[in-house]
Amino acid sequence: MRYIINGDFLCRNLTGIERFAYEICSRLDGLVKTGEVGIFIPANARVIPEYKNIQVFISDKQLVSFPRWIQFVYGNFLKKRKSIGIDFSNNCPIGNAGVVFVHDIYCKLYPKDFTSFRDKLVRAYSCLMYRYATRHAKLLLTVSQFSRNQIAATYRIPAEKIHVVPNGWEHFKAVEADNSILQQFPQLVDKGFYFTLGSLSLRKNLKWIADYAERHPEDTFAISGKMLSGLVPPELERLQTLPNIVLLGYVTDGQVKALMQRCRAFVLPSYYEGFGIPPLEALSCGAKIIVAKAASLPEIYGDAAHYIDPDNTDVDLEELLAQPVASPERVLETYTYDNAAHQLYDLLKAYI
Repeated sequence: MRYIINGDFLCRNLTGIERFAYEICSRLDGLVKTGEVGIFIPANARVIPEYKNIQVFISDKQLVSFPRWIQFVYGNFLKKRKSIGIDFSNNCPIGNAGVVFVHDIYCKLYPKDFTSFRDKLVRAYSCLMYRYATRHAKLLLTVSQFSRNQIAATYRIPAEKIHVVPNGWEHFKAVEADNSILQQFPQLVDKGFYFTLGSLSLRKNLKWIADYAERHPEDTFAISGKMLSGLVPPELERLQTLPNIVLLGYVTDGQVKALMQRCRAFVLPSYYEGFGIPPLEALSCGAKIIVAKAASLPEIYGDAAHYIDPDNTDVDLEELLAQPVASPERVLETYTYDNAAHQLYDLLKAYI
């Protein structure tokens, strides 16, 4: 078996990186030949995918700690099989770095966002993995030119060493809109609303939403997402007190689609994104998107988005939305998981 994928993403909630891994693997399965690629999955994975050509190996060990799984269980399996690892999640075994995706280097660049003891440990391990992968990966990949340039500059390696395999959106085609969320929060239907989606972490920049909502009480904002450990923004308490903010908590993909189809616009004021999948999903639903003019977002969305300054709320969103933007067709055709899987397969054949 030439390549073995690290299947630990099947033990995590399906957020950006996990979605990317899941969708790329399902499409890579249609490109590889039997015997070329396998996947090594913890015994306590939430789901065991069915593949035609990717061979599934299920460990007799459960994933208790991600570092322990990667460094010992998965790493030892690679050595035993004499295979090259493929890791989608900013990780790789020390001493056996194969194909490694480093989506972004947020932990390295924003140390002040990590305050609790646990989060400082997470940051320390993440930075160790960034540094090791950039030095030792047989094939180093990321998801945007923005991340590529940041990784190259920060770790002083040639940008040519880093290859870009971006995200996609086609998973959203199969999602059926669930309008129960609008029945649960009827005020959204009555007033119209702006919608933002993502983990309630600092880089999602909910401070921008709070500041704008406070200055514009006539506008309603619906915010979904789960809190991530100590990375909860201090604005959360403030958001809970504003009458024009609706905190939705966790929402399903179907509910997200219903909200995107009905919102005035999808808003993503993040000050840091390695890629940013939700605006792609919103564009696929026919929604207008308002994103920060920061990080990778202008690169990905080009002239199909309306832009805001992530540090300044001196703007009127209704006036902004009245300005013309390009059709999203180019963006949706460029950034697909089908394209990404073909790019990855070509790289696997060419570079290793």
